Amino acid sequence: MMKIPFNTLDRQFFMYQDEYEKKALDVLRSGWYILGPEVEKFEKEFADYIGVKYALGIDNGLNALVLAFRALGIKENDEVLVQGNTFIASVMGITMNGATPIFIEPDEFDNINVDLLEAKITEKTKAICVVHLYGQTSNMQKIMDIAEKYNLYVVEDCAQSHGSLFNGKMTGSFGDIACFSFYPGKNLGCFGDGGAVTTNNKELYTKMKTLRNYGSNKKYHNDEVGYNARLDELQAGLLRVKLFHLHELTKEREKIAKRYLVEIKNPKIELPKVRQGATSVWHLFVIKTDERDRFQKYLEENKVGTVIHYPIPPHLSKAYEYLGYQKGDFPITEIYAEKVLSLPLYNGMTEEEQSYVIEVINRYE
Repeated sequence: MMKIPFNTLDRQFFMYQDEYEKKALDVLRSGWYILGPEVEKFEKEFADYIGVKYALGIDNGLNALVLAFRALGIKENDEVLVQGNTFIASVMGITMNGATPIFIEPDEFDNINVDLLEAKITEKTKAICVVHLYGQTSNMQKIMDIAEKYNLYVVEDCAQSHGSLFNGKMTGSFGDIACFSFYPGKNLGCFGDGGAVTTNNKELYTKMKTLRNYGSNKKYHNDEVGYNARLDELQAGLLRVKLFHLHELTKEREKIAKRYLVEIKNPKIELPKVRQGATSVWHLFVIKTDERDRFQKYLEENKVGTVIHYPIPPHLSKAYEYLGYQKGDFPITEIYAEKVLSLPLYNGMTEEEQSYVIEVINRYE
């Protein structure tokens, strides 16, 4: 019996080991470790990759969100529309600025249901937070049309969608600001914590650049109360190496996902669907099943690792008890939380490993 981990990061490292190790040594020997040439070069290369004017390295994805909403002036008594079935960081970025999240149910593609947005817009609504969940782009055409109609900001949470497209345009290039995480498990993951924001707005870029460095543009001249939210030189350098190879890494994930979509044939398993006009970079391959816990136990017994993304929706978490939601308030979000299961999909996954996962799933009764 094979043992298949849910994810393993070392294989991707070994693919480009010499490049990573050379870059790490170059940075260590440079004597410059915070906000130096590697960060500047990565920011330019990442902005070019996304197709925007500006990118800014941040220390992690949560702080990218916090700074984004802060830069937009989102504050107490403001409301931000956000999908209900996201990772809780998407919501924390809103509430850490004092604003109120207004949850929107997901659609059949696991992303925000754009048909429900307008009914939730009030005079307090200031922004839409769009999460490109699991690697698939949301319906950005309708979202941008609604945002323009109601004069709302759009913040893209691209933590899981590095390189995914909608109508040929990349996530991170639609909204006023987009936020990225480079947590090691992400498609463009670094070797520790890391993140970024992207924008075409010079004023917002300058504001976030000030905020990430103690509210300062010039040393010891603090214009406002800011954060220490800087991407370090070592992570920026390593991200530059991975960014160079991201296209081939994405193609590999797409190939594995395509096998799953074609070869997994079990009536008890609902496979993910991709929206017309959208692409997925398959950060996660998330199936749904009515007997999720039993199925997960079966896979575990057959040495196939899985993870639930995410078992507790933000509105039912202890952190957001104060919002006053009850079980049943967002039934689709809650049903998804009870049905979803992420299958193993990682760079360096062998064909033999893929075949074993498919065979085990197809045997499930």
